[in-house]
Amino acid sequence: MITYTFLAIIVGLSIYCFNVRNVMSKYLFHQYSLNHNKEHYRFLTHAFIHGDFIHLAFNCLALYSFGLALEEHFFPILFGEKLGKVYYLIMFTGGIYAASFTEYFRNKNNPDYSSLGASGAISSIMFCYIMVSPLSNISLFFFPMQGWIAGILLLGVSYYLIRRKKTTDYSDNISHESHFWGALFGVAFILVLKPALLKHFVSQVFGIN
Repeated sequence: MITYTFLAIIVGLSIYCFNVRNVMSKYLFHQYSLNHNKEHYRFLTHAFIHGDFIHLAFNCLALYSFGLALEEHFFPILFGEKLGKVYYLIMFTGGIYAASFTEYFRNKNNPDYSSLGASGAISSIMFCYIMVSPLSNISLFFFPMQGWIAGILLLGVSYYLIRRKKTTDYSDNISHESHFWGALFGVAFILVLKPALLKHFVSQVFGIN
């Protein structure tokens, strides 16, 4: 299955890079190298490596929780078995690119900036899941809440921290832009494929038929 394959690659490559740092440097999202050395593979490869075990564990847990539900349950219902897997694969890889473009253009001439991790793609998957099942419970910071509420909070916090980084010297070494744009891509992706889901979402959340 696609989710298990992604998990195996992410875990295996990340752990390998923990011990072989020059490999991590080769595959992370170094926008300067991508722009000046034309190392376009970095757009994809950076999503399969992580900075530490905590970063890796959180992303893998989220991918397993939301990705498996989409791949095995929701996408087959919405699109059929074969086409569902194709769309799931496109959403994951598209989420990587959608979450990375703003970082790339802002830092393509900055040799000191780089990033890594699957957070953007996983945000796409998580928010796609929220659109198809908005009332499902999601634990956000260990507090269970309905998915649509968690989605609004996550988008709001991400946007606030993006603005804070731009206007102050605040830095937490987290790419909140990846979370934000990856999430919006997930919402847009599923609504383009199934516009009727917007009515379903509104009906579920607000009880409007």
